[in-house]
Amino acid sequence: MKTLSLNTVTPVYAGAEYLPQLVNKIEALRDRWAVSEIPLELTEAIFVNDASIDNSLEILYTLQESRPWIRIINLSRNFGQHQATIAGILHSSGDWVITLDEDLQHDPIFIDEMLQHTINQKRDITFANPDSSVHKNIIRDWGSSIYKNLVARITGNRHVKKFNSFRLIRGDIARGAASVCAHGTYLDVVLCWFTDKISAVSLPLVDQRFVESGNSGYTLRKLFSHARRLIISSEAKVLRFGALIGFIAIFIAIIFGLNIFYDKLFSPESIPVQGWTSLILTVLFFSGLITILVGIVLEYISVIVLHIQGKPTFFVVDRRSDKALRDYFDKNSK
Repeated sequence: MKTLSLNTVTPVYAGAEYLPQLVNKIEALRDRWAVSEIPLELTEAIFVNDASIDNSLEILYTLQESRPWIRIINLSRNFGQHQATIAGILHSSGDWVITLDEDLQHDPIFIDEMLQHTINQKRDITFANPDSSVHKNIIRDWGSSIYKNLVARITGNRHVKKFNSFRLIRGDIARGAASVCAHGTYLDVVLCWFTDKISAVSLPLVDQRFVESGNSGYTLRKLFSHARRLIISSEAKVLRFGALIGFIAIFIAIIFGLNIFYDKLFSPESIPVQGWTSLILTVLFFSGLITILVGIVLEYISVIVLHIQGKPTFFVVDRRSDKALRDYFDKNSK
């Protein structure tokens, strides 16, 4: 008897061409688990129709007729991939939730590997990271990598570099994070509020739609919006660096100011230029003071924003059920 459950969540916007094949792959995984000894069942495949621009919804209803485990959520308008993913997670009930794109970039065949990695590493979340170029486009691939690395440094969140929409999440954490996501929050950042047991596994991910047609589910405007949400949702640790610069500026101004005061009293002939030095040090002192005060205010605003966004004080999770899966993987890896 299966003891644990897993749900897939897929936002749908322009996936008519790929949905039948995706469903077949999910069904193959579900059937294989059903006849194996794995204590896990794929109970639901949730598809969130985000005001699709093709006949994706009609295809989903057709696929659902012979597959009662398919669940369709139809949003009232287009809200975006992150919001559609959040809606799907909130409608899930599985012990584990895996999110994947509609265009076969995320092959369900890799779910086993992600699950085994998560259990063996004792993690709550595992992101799939590409082991090579996803879009076969230097600008797109390198741009994404550089931006993630930059945000990771600015925010101090080392997990940013792992973020990917192909993710396996413990169900309680997934629904807890989704429940506090506001309009402008970034789901992956919110997930980091609930656990630090996060890992990544390298997989051969390729965006065939982009490679073959040059089209993507994201326009340039949406990509910039995506990037903006990532930085806004994160804690800007760089603000503390700015305050540190302010302290250094004040320290330098005080040290040099005392030195000039000493020279003025005991060796005035050693000061060839009058006025400019004291003016520069005064500007340096008050600039540093202003920088510190601005840093404190911004840090305070950052705390308020995180509170408004719903960052939890604590979260409780029960990982005891992992033992059944760990025993299964240990047995089958021998």
